[in-house]
Amino acid sequence: MEFLVLTKVGGILGPFATVLGVIMDWLFQLTSMFGIQNIGLCIILFTLVTKLLMFPLTLKQQKSSKLMAVMQPEITAIQAKYKGKTDQESMRRQNVEIQAVYEKYGTSMTGGCLQLIIQMPILFALYQVIYQIPAYVPSVKRVFENVVTAISSLNVDHVETLKQFAVNNKINLARVHDMSTSNGMVDFLYQLNPTQWGQLQDLFPSAKDVIATSAEQISHMNSFLGINLASTPSSVIFPSGGGFHFSLAILIPVLAGVSQWFSAKLMTVNQNQTQKAGDENNTMAQSMKMMNTFMPLMSVFFCFSFASGIGIYWIASSVFQILQQLAVNRYLNRIDMDEMIKNNVEKANKKRAKKGLPPQRVSQNATANLKNLQASAQKAEADVNAKLEKTREQIKASNDYYKKDTSNPNSISAKARMVQKYNEKQK
Repeated sequence: MEFLVLTKVGGILGPFATVLGVIMDWLFQLTSMFGIQNIGLCIILFTLVTKLLMFPLTLKQQKSSKLMAVMQPEITAIQAKYKGKTDQESMRRQNVEIQAVYEKYGTSMTGGCLQLIIQMPILFALYQVIYQIPAYVPSVKRVFENVVTAISSLNVDHVETLKQFAVNNKINLARVHDMSTSNGMVDFLYQLNPTQWGQLQDLFPSAKDVIATSAEQISHMNSFLGINLASTPSSVIFPSGGGFHFSLAILIPVLAGVSQWFSAKLMTVNQNQTQKAGDENNTMAQSMKMMNTFMPLMSVFFCFSFASGIGIYWIASSVFQILQQLAVNRYLNRIDMDEMIKNNVEKANKKRAKKGLPPQRVSQNATANLKNLQASAQKAEADVNAKLEKTREQIKASNDYYKKDTSNPNSISAKARMVQKYNEKQK
């Protein structure tokens, strides 16, 4: 399933993945100049470069998070004020007061989400490139194409042979677009481990020399600290033959979980410092706490099931995130929040000026909106009361009319007189 999702994402976010693939290719060529052709090292350098490129967005998002932590007690108080009130009027009042809080701090309800939305396509494209490195890194792809050319030139139905080979070795073909194409075969070959490369030589003996030479080079590129980046830790630790086989690959999911947990803890330091003890019961704090527990466990599961290359990227990303977060936290601790809020309001007013709108006057805006709501509610209430009073007067007048000149309203003559009056009134 994960391969299908990544394949679809790759189609939508192709331009992002292509640009990131170019960066990865430059890094591979750079390390090759020093005699090092290793995909694991390139993944680590690639992660560092992308983290640096995305740092401005990350810093802006962290500032928004810290500001949100300062605002949260006021928002929580407003929500508590209207708790249990689901009528339209109360909901409108709540929204006005919350919007006034955002205006007070010079931000908006979507301010913290915008940076995350911008980062999402880049993050998805990152995973796509790491998952299918040869598809985006020409320097790596050329090595695999030597094998593709050698096998394709043989007078055999290599497509069906490779498909059967995939079934026998439990190789997932979901990430292979079309085995009959060169790109499809490269995607397939990138998943092979050293043992399967040996079996491939026996499968195509006429191309054995080319396969052996390329396999040795690919094995060297795909090996990082003795771990084959194309293999999943689960397949190495629990091989198809059964039993348990110790391997350094087990460290990948463990380190991924630990680094993810520590990174998440650092990201919430600033929020916890600015929140009061009682605020920890609010919904946002509880959600963050659950995420900080859930995400590391997800990291362990994914890195256990995905190719080791993804695990290396995940660990490198968390480690760089930790170092980056330490620097960001130190910077944010020095920020004067009043100065930051003042700058936010000034920026917001500049945007309003471009639209021809007057500067924000937070207290006046909030008061005016609330007064409008109150006036509207009072007018509606007055109209209802006026209608009720008019109805009561009509009923009283009608009763007085029919009871007039009647000594005993329950007598037969009184009732006859009421009928006569009714007929006269209708005429």
